[in-house]
Amino acid sequence: MTKSKLSSEKALPASQLAPSVSLTHIENCIQNPYPEALPFIGQQRAQTALDFALGMELPGYNVYVMGEAALGRFTMVKDKLEAHSKTKPTPKEWLYVNNYDDHREPIALFMQAGESKQLEADIDAFIDEILDTFPAAFDNPGYQRKKKSLDKEFEQKYDAAITAVEQQAMNMSVALIEDTGTVGFAPVVDGKQLSDTEFSALDEHVQAHFLTAIETLEDALIESLIELPRWKRESSERLRNLKKTTIEMATKPLLKALEHKYAAHIGVLRYLKDLKVEIVDAVLDWLDDDSSSDENKDDFDSKGMLTDFFAPNILVEFKEDDPAPVVYEPNPTFGNIFGKVEYATSQGNLITSYRSIQAGALHRANGGYLIMDAEKVMANAQVWDGLKLSLKTHQIKNDLPYQDNSVGSSFTLKPQLIPLDVKIILLGSRDLYYTIGEYDEEFAELFRVLADFDYYLPSSDKMQYQFITKVMEYCNDTLKIELSSAALARMLKFSYRQAEHHSKLSARFADVLELVAEASFYAKQDGVNQIAANHIDEAIAGKEYRTGQLSENMLSDIQEGHTLIATEGTAIGKVNGLTVLHIGDTAFGTPARITSTVYAGADGVIDVEREVDLGKSIHSKGVMLLTGYLGNKYAQDFSLTLSANIAIEQNYGFIDGDSASLAELCALLSAVTQLPVDQSLALTGSINQHGEVQAIGGVNEKIEGFFKLCKMRGLTGKQGVIVPESNKVNLVLDDEVIAAVEKGLFHVYAVATVDEALSLLMDRPAGELSDEGYPENSINAVAMAKLERIAKVVNGDDDKGEENHDDN
Repeated sequence: MTKSKLSSEKALPASQLAPSVSLTHIENCIQNPYPEALPFIGQQRAQTALDFALGMELPGYNVYVMGEAALGRFTMVKDKLEAHSKTKPTPKEWLYVNNYDDHREPIALFMQAGESKQLEADIDAFIDEILDTFPAAFDNPGYQRKKKSLDKEFEQKYDAAITAVEQQAMNMSVALIEDTGTVGFAPVVDGKQLSDTEFSALDEHVQAHFLTAIETLEDALIESLIELPRWKRESSERLRNLKKTTIEMATKPLLKALEHKYAAHIGVLRYLKDLKVEIVDAVLDWLDDDSSSDENKDDFDSKGMLTDFFAPNILVEFKEDDPAPVVYEPNPTFGNIFGKVEYATSQGNLITSYRSIQAGALHRANGGYLIMDAEKVMANAQVWDGLKLSLKTHQIKNDLPYQDNSVGSSFTLKPQLIPLDVKIILLGSRDLYYTIGEYDEEFAELFRVLADFDYYLPSSDKMQYQFITKVMEYCNDTLKIELSSAALARMLKFSYRQAEHHSKLSARFADVLELVAEASFYAKQDGVNQIAANHIDEAIAGKEYRTGQLSENMLSDIQEGHTLIATEGTAIGKVNGLTVLHIGDTAFGTPARITSTVYAGADGVIDVEREVDLGKSIHSKGVMLLTGYLGNKYAQDFSLTLSANIAIEQNYGFIDGDSASLAELCALLSAVTQLPVDQSLALTGSINQHGEVQAIGGVNEKIEGFFKLCKMRGLTGKQGVIVPESNKVNLVLDDEVIAAVEKGLFHVYAVATVDEALSLLMDRPAGELSDEGYPENSINAVAMAKLERIAKVVNGDDDKGEENHDDN
């Protein structure tokens, strides 16, 4: 078979280089939008799994949503949950109140939707009434009369004791003196109290008499007032009881109204019962003028103190008839999920109270659904352990010991646990799902439903219909701009290109919307209200330009000769391979020269990349298969013995994948046979040991990378690429490449076997094996002869006098 005949058979026409899109079908879809609501398109498997999980009310049917970013996972999940949440009852509200028996263990209460806010308002109003009532209530005439009676009784006892001592003093010519709460004695002579000077002038025996008398009187005074502390204590206790009675009488009607209002709620009644007792002491301590010093009155916040001690702390609240909550927690730290306790500093110490308890995502989602990113949850082992424990015990485990480690305070809270009824949805990758399942046995028990998002959507007329309608809705509702049918055709091609398939659309619909949004920018720059096909092309070209500096630099290095790549002529042992580089969210193809040398020896085929630790395992596997192919193909009647080196020249980074194995084999056989390879062709593809060419990834980027180099140097009409035949369905090439193929300036060949690739590269038949062997001068015949000769040389069987034949 001649090259021209094989070339015509293997060259792909322009019609097979990209899928066809019907403008008529697109225009029909534009005129008649899809009749049903389209919250999401495609992904039936994942939608079925979500519907099943939402319908299962049993424990353990939480969901792991598996798929990569931009597949619409979050959008679908959120829409499904919000729709389903409307069928569920409004969850209970949860709040904490003070535990007056142990302030470290606040009490949790639940109420129906809207009731917590009402209770908070009622308690606030109650506190305001208390502040209005006290201390004014102590000015009541009845209270003042009773207080005066108590004071009078104490004063009478005191006066009686003082009077008795005073009478004794008068009998001893001594005066009793009271001054600012103190009692003293002074001598009296001739009815006159003596001063210190006058007393000093008296005779010594008179002074001694008076001193003895005063000493006797002081003892009598002490004896008389020995009961004074008890009198004061009894008086203070009776006064305190009087105040308590007054406070109870004033607050009783206020609390009676609240008890009647919340008679059906046992938890609130218990709370009000405790409040009834505690409010008395609070008023005595904080609102009694007698117990507050004048200097602190101005700085004392009575309302704040009472609120912090009595008002409820609402964690979550709802309105009546609200749907079940759908909560997304973007930063699932321990505190953000399970709640936290805030601390304040007072005199160098950390303090807190039940009012400082903050709700977490589990509190807000209780009774509904909580969405989190699996990778972020797994990043913190404490979070994952706490989440599992909460799901297993059906309680929000906010009492785990390590949550307060960073506080270092001796006073920590242990709030009463709240029952948990929530369905968890984790969004994560495929690799993470299998990793968790392998290392955590509890994972499968707690997350029994897998919602698997596919990378592709089947390109049926219905799916295209939904695709077009969804894009039009986005343009009309969000971008406020129209979209032409040609632009929609270009969008469909873009999606085909992302999927790398003639009959599949990419499931990365977010990228489609991103592209059309960027195209609207160029349309608005042109001052038009409709996105045309050229605006889509501008958006694609704009992104390629923004991210294309590296690819341009690499092509420039080839053009300037820094990187040696030939696009014309022939060479022995040199083949143009095709590689693709993935950097960030961009991918581009670039050619790479693959070379091989062969010589007599027994080292086998050496992969230079592997030897210097630049070749990863899959690439090394591809090279190792070459020995199996050579032995199976040629060395059935002799020992395969040779030394060969294969290298990807001027490669200084890691390389992986087996897509270069076809090119490496062709370079090796060229070195073995000394047959030159056409340098105007580049090729890609992996092989098996039987010489079948297998599909590879990134075929479009690889073809376009070589095309750009050829275009830069000038298209000759002989240049082209060789790809696996099984990759024909993956071709979605750029319009510029397709146009060049239509004009005969560039060619794309599809091969199924190594022999077909060799025939195209070496411009001669590969040769098919018959009973007589391979045809003379065919590639395979030359290869077999060369390999047999090398084996004889290595094994010492070569007849040096044998005439050398020119097999070329």
